[in-house]
Amino acid sequence: MTRVQLTDAEWEFIGPYLPIGEYGPYPERLRLQFEGVIWRFETGGQWREMPREFGAWSTVHNRFRQWRDAGVFEALLEGLIAEAAKRGEVDLNLAHLRRRRIKAVIPEKEDQAANRKKKGSGGGRPVSHDAALYKRNTVERLINELKARRGIATRYDKTPDSYLAGLHLRASMIWIKDLTRTTH
Repeated sequence: MTRVQLTDAEWEFIGPYLPIGEYGPYPERLRLQFEGVIWRFETGGQWREMPREFGAWSTVHNRFRQWRDAGVFEALLEGLIAEAAKRGEVDLNLAHLRRRRIKAVIPEKEDQAANRKKKGSGGGRPVSHDAALYKRNTVERLINELKARRGIATRYDKTPDSYLAGLHLRASMIWIKDLTRTTH
């Protein structure tokens, strides 16, 4: 079977963001259509080459365009980040990093440095910034994760909106994997 099998736990995060109109789509087909969109961005294949098990390629492509235009992929990503924040998995402030003995690599803002100096010894220690570590470790890892899917890496999409929707979808799938990993 060629389709991307979303787990039930992963689908629980996605399902509520997909609109169901008065005349369709049929709710039981939403999951297959969504998996068809994932297939498209993972393989970089043409819509017309989509395996039939996702449904008619034109239906899946139209559904993708409707979801893209309605902002579904962006809303999904924002909702997942909000869920992660609610679970305390996005709190990366300095106090959190220091408690876990993680060296911060994000540069400190000038106004924060001034306030820290003004408070004296009670203002805490300055943040060290390793520019090379910050750029390589954080940014490149994310880009590599995003580009691990051929449809994103090769940018086959003709419109910037479709490409951005694909990026939102890929980022959402990264968050979903992390969120479902922490619930087990």
